[in-house]
Amino acid sequence: MRFILSISLVASCMLYGMDNQAVDIIQTYRTKGIEATKSMLENYLTQKDFWMGVLQNKDTDYGYYENVDFIFVADKSIPDLALYENNNGKLTKVNQTSVLIGSGKGNKKVEGDLTTPIGVYDITTRLSGLNQYYGPLALVTSYPNTYDKVRKKTGYGIWIHGLPLNGNRQELNTKGCIAVENNTLNQYDKIIGKKKTILISYEQSFKPATKEELANILSDLYKWRDSWIKNDLEDYLSFYGNDFIRYDGMKINAFKDYKKRVFDKKEEKNILFSNINISPYPNEEGKNIFKISFSQDYSAFKNNKPTYTSTSIKELYIVLEAGKISILSEK
Repeated sequence: MRFILSISLVASCMLYGMDNQAVDIIQTYRTKGIEATKSMLENYLTQKDFWMGVLQNKDTDYGYYENVDFIFVADKSIPDLALYENNNGKLTKVNQTSVLIGSGKGNKKVEGDLTTPIGVYDITTRLSGLNQYYGPLALVTSYPNTYDKVRKKTGYGIWIHGLPLNGNRQELNTKGCIAVENNTLNQYDKIIGKKKTILISYEQSFKPATKEELANILSDLYKWRDSWIKNDLEDYLSFYGNDFIRYDGMKINAFKDYKKRVFDKKEEKNILFSNINISPYPNEEGKNIFKISFSQDYSAFKNNKPTYTSTSIKELYIVLEAGKISILSEK
Protein backbone atom coordinates (compact mmCIF):
# COMPACT_ATOMS: atom_id res chain seq x y z
CA MET A 1 0.00 0.00 0.00
CA ARG A 2 2.75 2.45 0.95
CA PHE A 3 4.68 1.56 -2.21
CA ILE A 4 1.64 2.29 -4.38
CA LEU A 5 1.05 5.59 -2.56
CA SER A 6 4.69 6.57 -2.95
CA ILE A 7 4.82 5.83 -6.69
CA SER A 8 1.50 7.63 -7.16
CA LEU A 9 2.80 10.76 -5.45
CA VAL A 10 6.05 10.66 -7.42
CA ALA A 11 4.04 10.44 -10.62
CA SER A 12 1.96 13.41 -9.49
CA CYS A 13 5.09 15.40 -8.73
CA MET A 14 6.45 14.70 -12.21
CA LEU A 15 3.09 15.47 -13.81
CA TYR A 16 2.83 18.84 -12.09
CA GLY A 17 6.35 19.94 -12.93
CA MET A 18 8.26 18.98 -9.77
CA ASP A 19 10.86 17.00 -11.72
CA ASN A 20 13.84 17.76 -9.46
CA GLN A 21 11.96 16.69 -6.37
CA ALA A 22 10.75 13.55 -8.12
CA VAL A 23 14.34 12.66 -8.98
CA ASP A 24 15.36 13.17 -5.33
CA ILE A 25 12.58 10.87 -4.15
CA ILE A 26 13.40 8.15 -6.65
CA GLN A 27 17.10 8.35 -5.79
CA THR A 28 16.28 8.11 -2.08
CA TYR A 29 14.07 5.10 -2.75
CA ARG A 30 16.81 3.49 -4.85
CA THR A 31 19.54 3.92 -2.24
CA LYS A 32 17.65 3.81 1.07
CA GLY A 33 14.39 1.98 0.40
CA ILE A 34 10.71 2.88 0.49
CA GLU A 35 10.54 3.85 4.18
CA ALA A 36 13.13 6.58 3.67
CA THR A 37 10.89 8.25 1.08
CA LYS A 38 7.85 8.42 3.32
CA SER A 39 8.68 11.71 5.06
CA MET A 40 9.57 13.29 1.72
CA LEU A 41 6.23 12.28 0.24
CA GLU A 42 4.28 13.35 3.32
CA ASN A 43 5.95 16.74 3.13
CA TYR A 44 4.56 17.33 -0.35
CA LEU A 45 1.04 17.06 1.00
CA THR A 46 1.65 20.04 3.30
CA GLN A 47 2.95 22.26 0.48
CA LYS A 48 0.67 24.82 -1.15
CA ASP A 49 2.62 24.59 -4.44
CA PHE A 50 1.87 20.87 -4.73
CA TRP A 51 -1.85 21.51 -4.40
CA MET A 52 -1.74 24.44 -6.82
CA GLY A 53 -0.41 21.92 -9.34
CA VAL A 54 -3.20 19.47 -8.56
CA LEU A 55 -5.81 22.21 -9.00
CA GLN A 56 -4.42 23.92 -12.06
CA ASN A 57 -6.73 22.29 -14.64
CA LYS A 58 -9.82 21.97 -12.45
CA ASP A 59 -12.97 24.11 -12.29
CA THR A 60 -12.93 25.36 -8.71
CA ASP A 61 -15.62 28.08 -8.44
CA TYR A 62 -17.84 25.68 -6.48
CA GLY A 63 -14.99 23.92 -4.68
CA TYR A 64 -12.77 20.86 -4.91
CA TYR A 65 -14.32 17.39 -5.03
CA GLU A 66 -12.88 13.89 -5.05
CA ASN A 67 -16.15 11.97 -4.79
CA VAL A 68 -19.04 14.33 -5.57
CA ASP A 69 -20.69 13.64 -8.92
CA PHE A 70 -23.33 16.40 -9.09
CA ILE A 71 -23.76 19.86 -7.57
CA PHE A 72 -27.07 21.70 -7.27
CA VAL A 73 -26.60 25.48 -6.96
CA ALA A 74 -29.58 27.56 -5.82
CA ASP A 75 -29.75 31.36 -5.85
CA LYS A 76 -32.64 32.35 -3.61
CA SER A 77 -32.72 35.92 -4.90
CA ILE A 78 -33.89 34.92 -8.40
CA PRO A 79 -34.91 32.16 -7.42
CA ASP A 80 -33.37 29.47 -9.61
CA LEU A 81 -31.64 26.11 -9.42
CA ALA A 82 -28.75 24.90 -11.57
CA LEU A 83 -27.37 21.37 -11.79
CA TYR A 84 -23.70 20.74 -12.60
CA GLU A 85 -22.02 17.44 -13.34
CA ASN A 86 -18.51 17.00 -11.95
CA ASN A 87 -16.15 14.86 -14.01
CA ASN A 88 -12.72 14.78 -12.37
CA GLY A 89 -12.82 18.48 -11.60
CA LYS A 90 -14.44 19.60 -14.85
CA LEU A 91 -17.94 21.04 -14.35
CA THR A 92 -20.66 20.83 -17.00
CA LYS A 93 -23.97 22.63 -16.52
CA VAL A 94 -26.79 20.13 -17.06
CA ASN A 95 -29.65 22.63 -16.73
CA GLN A 96 -30.81 25.80 -14.97
CA THR A 97 -34.43 26.53 -14.20
CA SER A 98 -36.72 28.78 -12.15
CA VAL A 99 -37.98 27.36 -8.85
CA LEU A 100 -40.19 28.18 -5.90
CA ILE A 101 -38.64 28.67 -2.44
CA GLY A 102 -39.69 29.72 1.05
CA SER A 103 -41.08 33.21 1.58
CA GLY A 104 -38.57 34.09 4.31
CA LYS A 105 -35.51 36.18 3.45
CA GLY A 106 -31.96 35.49 4.55
CA ASN A 107 -30.97 32.25 6.25
CA LYS A 108 -33.20 29.76 8.01
CA LYS A 109 -33.02 30.06 11.79
CA VAL A 110 -35.94 28.28 13.43
CA GLU A 111 -38.59 25.74 12.59
CA GLY A 112 -41.61 27.34 10.96
CA ASP A 113 -39.90 30.51 9.69
CA LEU A 114 -40.76 29.51 6.08
CA THR A 115 -37.18 30.13 4.96
CA THR A 116 -35.00 28.10 2.62
CA PRO A 117 -31.57 27.54 4.22
CA ILE A 118 -28.32 29.09 3.01
CA GLY A 119 -25.32 26.75 3.15
CA VAL A 120 -24.03 23.42 1.84
CA TYR A 121 -26.03 20.21 2.18
CA ASP A 122 -25.81 16.59 1.06
CA ILE A 123 -28.66 14.99 -0.84
CA THR A 124 -29.28 12.07 1.51
CA THR A 125 -32.41 10.25 0.33
CA ARG A 126 -34.88 9.96 -2.54
CA LEU A 127 -38.56 9.81 -1.53
CA SER A 128 -41.49 8.75 -3.69
CA GLY A 129 -45.14 7.85 -3.08
CA LEU A 130 -45.65 11.12 -1.22
CA ASN A 131 -48.76 13.29 -1.04
CA GLN A 132 -49.43 14.48 -4.60
CA TYR A 133 -48.74 18.05 -3.39
CA TYR A 134 -44.98 17.29 -3.54
CA GLY A 135 -45.03 16.04 -7.12
CA PRO A 136 -43.52 12.75 -8.30
CA LEU A 137 -40.62 12.63 -5.83
CA ALA A 138 -38.45 14.53 -3.37
CA LEU A 139 -34.71 14.73 -2.79
CA VAL A 140 -34.00 15.11 0.93
CA THR A 141 -31.21 17.44 2.08
CA SER A 142 -29.08 17.13 5.22
CA TYR A 143 -30.44 20.34 6.80
CA PRO A 144 -29.72 20.93 9.64
CA ASN A 145 -26.04 20.04 9.20
CA THR A 146 -23.43 20.05 11.95
CA TYR A 147 -22.72 23.78 11.56
CA ASP A 148 -26.45 24.57 11.75
CA LYS A 149 -26.90 22.47 14.87
CA VAL A 150 -24.06 24.03 16.86
CA ARG A 151 -25.58 27.44 16.02
CA LYS A 152 -28.88 26.21 17.50
CA LYS A 153 -30.81 26.27 14.24
CA THR A 154 -33.97 24.20 14.15
CA GLY A 155 -36.33 22.77 11.58
CA TYR A 156 -36.16 19.75 9.30
CA GLY A 157 -37.57 18.29 6.09
CA ILE A 158 -35.91 20.62 3.60
CA TRP A 159 -36.40 18.94 0.22
CA ILE A 160 -36.04 19.53 -3.48
CA HIS A 161 -39.47 18.38 -4.65
CA GLY A 162 -41.95 18.75 -7.50
CA LEU A 163 -45.23 20.61 -8.01
CA PRO A 164 -48.71 19.22 -7.23
CA LEU A 165 -49.67 16.42 -9.59
CA ASN A 166 -53.22 17.78 -9.80
CA GLY A 167 -51.89 21.06 -11.22
CA ASN A 168 -53.37 23.07 -8.35
CA ARG A 169 -50.49 25.22 -7.10
CA GLN A 170 -51.79 28.57 -5.90
CA GLU A 171 -48.99 29.43 -3.45
CA LEU A 172 -45.98 31.28 -4.85
CA ASN A 173 -43.75 30.03 -2.05
CA THR A 174 -42.92 26.85 -0.19
CA LYS A 175 -42.47 26.26 3.53
CA GLY A 176 -38.70 26.27 3.05
CA CYS A 177 -38.18 23.61 0.39
CA ILE A 178 -37.15 24.13 -3.24
CA ALA A 179 -39.96 23.23 -5.67
CA VAL A 180 -39.08 22.33 -9.26
CA GLU A 181 -41.28 21.72 -12.31
CA ASN A 182 -42.08 18.00 -12.44
CA ASN A 183 -40.64 17.13 -15.84
CA THR A 184 -37.36 18.81 -14.88
CA LEU A 185 -37.26 17.01 -11.53
CA ASN A 186 -37.85 13.66 -13.24
CA GLN A 187 -35.00 14.46 -15.64
CA TYR A 188 -32.68 15.26 -12.72
CA ASP A 189 -33.71 12.07 -10.95
CA LYS A 190 -32.73 9.95 -13.96
CA ILE A 191 -29.38 11.73 -14.32
CA ILE A 192 -28.39 11.68 -10.66
CA GLY A 193 -29.61 8.23 -9.70
CA LYS A 194 -27.74 7.15 -6.57
CA LYS A 195 -24.66 9.22 -7.31
CA LYS A 196 -23.17 11.56 -4.69
CA THR A 197 -24.91 14.95 -4.95
CA ILE A 198 -24.76 18.14 -2.88
CA LEU A 199 -26.69 21.43 -2.73
CA ILE A 200 -25.06 24.86 -2.42
CA SER A 201 -27.69 27.48 -1.56
CA TYR A 202 -27.12 31.24 -1.37
CA GLU A 203 -28.95 34.55 -1.67
CA GLN A 204 -27.75 37.25 -4.11
CA SER A 205 -24.03 37.10 -3.36
CA PHE A 206 -21.86 34.05 -3.95
CA LYS A 207 -18.08 34.17 -3.56
CA PRO A 208 -16.43 31.58 -5.84
CA ALA A 209 -13.58 29.57 -4.36
CA THR A 210 -10.15 30.38 -5.79
CA LYS A 211 -7.41 27.87 -6.48
CA GLU A 212 -5.16 29.70 -4.01
CA GLU A 213 -7.77 29.40 -1.25
CA LEU A 214 -8.29 25.71 -1.92
CA ALA A 215 -4.54 25.04 -2.06
CA ASN A 216 -4.15 26.80 1.31
CA ILE A 217 -6.96 24.70 2.78
CA LEU A 218 -5.60 21.39 1.44
CA SER A 219 -2.03 22.08 2.58
CA ASP A 220 -3.28 23.17 6.03
CA LEU A 221 -5.48 20.09 6.26
CA TYR A 222 -2.36 17.96 5.94
CA LYS A 223 -0.36 20.17 8.32
CA TRP A 224 -3.15 19.65 10.87
CA ARG A 225 -2.94 15.90 10.23
CA ASP A 226 0.86 16.00 10.54
CA SER A 227 0.73 17.68 13.97
CA TRP A 228 -1.89 15.10 15.04
CA ILE A 229 0.36 12.19 14.00
CA LYS A 230 3.37 13.75 15.74
CA ASN A 231 1.43 14.43 18.99
CA ASP A 232 2.31 18.13 18.70
CA LEU A 233 -0.57 19.43 20.81
CA GLU A 234 0.31 23.13 20.55
CA ASP A 235 0.52 23.07 16.76
CA TYR A 236 -2.57 20.87 16.48
CA LEU A 237 -4.69 23.24 18.58
CA SER A 238 -3.44 26.27 16.62
CA PHE A 239 -5.81 25.16 13.83
CA TYR A 240 -8.87 25.70 16.09
CA GLY A 241 -10.61 29.01 16.63
CA ASN A 242 -11.56 30.38 20.04
CA ASP A 243 -15.23 30.12 19.06
CA PHE A 244 -14.92 26.43 18.11
CA ILE A 245 -17.86 24.19 19.06
CA ARG A 246 -17.73 20.44 18.42
CA TYR A 247 -20.79 18.59 17.04
CA ASP A 248 -21.81 17.55 20.58
CA GLY A 249 -21.61 21.09 22.00
CA MET A 250 -18.09 20.79 23.47
CA LYS A 251 -16.44 24.24 23.40
CA ILE A 252 -12.81 25.11 22.86
CA ASN A 253 -11.48 24.99 26.45
CA ALA A 254 -13.08 21.61 27.19
CA PHE A 255 -11.88 20.39 23.81
CA LYS A 256 -8.30 21.44 24.60
CA ASP A 257 -8.41 19.56 27.90
CA TYR A 258 -9.80 16.48 26.19
CA LYS A 259 -7.15 16.53 23.46
CA LYS A 260 -4.37 17.02 26.02
CA ARG A 261 -5.42 13.81 27.74
CA VAL A 262 -5.42 11.98 24.40
CA PHE A 263 -2.06 13.37 23.29
CA ASP A 264 -0.48 12.62 26.68
CA LYS A 265 -0.86 8.91 25.90
CA LYS A 266 2.00 9.35 23.37
CA GLU A 267 0.50 6.83 21.00
CA GLU A 268 1.82 6.25 17.52
CA LYS A 269 -0.76 7.02 14.84
CA ASN A 270 -1.53 6.22 11.23
CA ILE A 271 -4.08 8.64 9.76
CA LEU A 272 -5.16 8.45 6.13
CA PHE A 273 -7.45 10.94 4.38
CA SER A 274 -9.33 10.16 1.16
CA ASN A 275 -12.41 11.34 -0.77
CA ILE A 276 -11.75 14.95 0.18
CA ASN A 277 -14.51 17.43 -0.72
CA ILE A 278 -14.28 21.18 -0.08
CA SER A 279 -17.23 23.54 -0.64
CA PRO A 280 -17.37 27.32 -0.26
CA TYR A 281 -20.02 27.86 2.42
CA PRO A 282 -22.41 30.79 1.80
CA ASN A 283 -23.25 32.69 4.98
CA GLU A 284 -24.88 35.92 6.05
CA GLU A 285 -21.83 37.10 7.99
CA GLY A 286 -19.73 37.44 4.83
CA LYS A 287 -17.00 35.22 6.30
CA ASN A 288 -14.72 33.07 4.17
CA ILE A 289 -16.20 29.78 5.39
CA PHE A 290 -15.75 26.34 3.81
CA LYS A 291 -17.14 22.89 4.51
CA ILE A 292 -14.58 20.06 4.32
CA SER A 293 -15.58 16.40 4.35
CA PHE A 294 -13.38 13.35 3.91
CA SER A 295 -13.00 9.67 4.73
CA GLN A 296 -10.64 9.09 7.65
CA ASP A 297 -8.88 5.84 8.51
CA TYR A 298 -7.37 6.15 11.99
CA SER A 299 -5.16 3.68 13.86
CA ALA A 300 -3.35 4.21 17.17
CA PHE A 301 -0.62 2.02 18.67
CA LYS A 302 1.22 1.76 21.99
CA ASN A 303 4.32 -0.45 22.29
CA ASN A 304 3.49 -1.80 18.83
CA LYS A 305 0.06 -2.98 19.99
CA PRO A 306 -3.14 -1.49 18.50
CA THR A 307 -5.12 0.61 20.98
CA TYR A 308 -7.80 2.12 18.76
CA THR A 309 -8.96 1.95 15.14
CA SER A 310 -11.79 3.68 13.30
CA THR A 311 -13.05 4.44 9.83
CA SER A 312 -15.36 7.43 9.59
CA ILE A 313 -16.61 10.33 7.52
CA LYS A 314 -15.15 13.50 9.00
CA GLU A 315 -16.65 17.00 8.65
CA LEU A 316 -14.88 20.27 9.34
CA TYR A 317 -16.34 23.75 9.01
CA ILE A 318 -13.51 26.25 8.74
CA VAL A 319 -12.93 29.93 8.15
CA LEU A 320 -9.93 30.92 6.06
CA GLU A 321 -8.16 33.96 7.50
CA ALA A 322 -4.84 35.32 6.19
CA GLY A 323 -4.28 32.08 4.28
CA LYS A 324 -4.70 29.79 7.34
CA ILE A 325 -7.63 27.63 8.33
CA SER A 326 -9.38 28.07 11.66
CA ILE A 327 -11.77 25.24 12.57
CA LEU A 328 -15.21 26.44 13.66
CA SER A 329 -16.90 23.08 14.11
CA GLU A 330 -16.05 19.40 13.71
CA LYS A 331 -17.79 16.06 13.54
